[in-house]
Amino acid sequence: MSRNHMRGGIAALALLATVSMVVAHGDVAPQPVNTDALPEVGEEWLTENPYREGKAGHDVWLRAVEAGASGFTQNCARCHGLGAVSGGLAPDLRFIEAEEVGDEWFVDRFRHGYTQDGVTKMPAFGDVLGQKAAWAIRTYIETRPEDGAVDAHSDRLHAIRNELASGQVADPAALKTELEGIASEIKTASGAPVADSVAYEAARVLADAPDSWKRAGEILTVGLSATE
Repeated sequence: MSRNHMRGGIAALALLATVSMVVAHGDVAPQPVNTDALPEVGEEWLTENPYREGKAGHDVWLRAVEAGASGFTQNCARCHGLGAVSGGLAPDLRFIEAEEVGDEWFVDRFRHGYTQDGVTKMPAFGDVLGQKAAWAIRTYIETRPEDGAVDAHSDRLHAIRNELASGQVADPAALKTELEGIASEIKTASGAPVADSVAYEAARVLADAPDSWKRAGEILTVGLSATE
């Protein structure tokens, strides 16, 4: 079978799966999101993301990304795609601007859902999951790298992964610095200032201890495989 036919078959299966997901949306109970580690935001719904990097402290941003990743995967990925990469029918949420106009659109849909011609395309999550979960999921979505953002660094990231996997790392501090430099060049689709990329995640866990080398290597393995 040719590569193009294979791709066409995979795309058709993905489209069929996405259609099924949208139709089944109303039959799926929203899953709770653990936001205990995030600051309170009050009862009145905000119009701007309080957990955005540069607005909240860095630690708060990291916790929001972590909580949002879990919340998105459980409640949103079935229609909007793993990692927020849409299969085509549901909007690709990565491209919502990381500013107040994008926040307003996102939170309105999150709170009230969306119905077209009497069919629920998206259920209302606001009263069920709450505002903290909404902004955590929003924070996760806006940190997604743009398409192809890692491509220019793929060869070097593979080489770093191989070095980490070997267990023979001569200078972990230098690798960490290099990964941080690569991460700083990876752009988000939303315009948010920091991409929660595979390079960023690997750099964040890498330290002097050999067990951190293994963890960073695993992050690179999984992340790079997703871009191939």
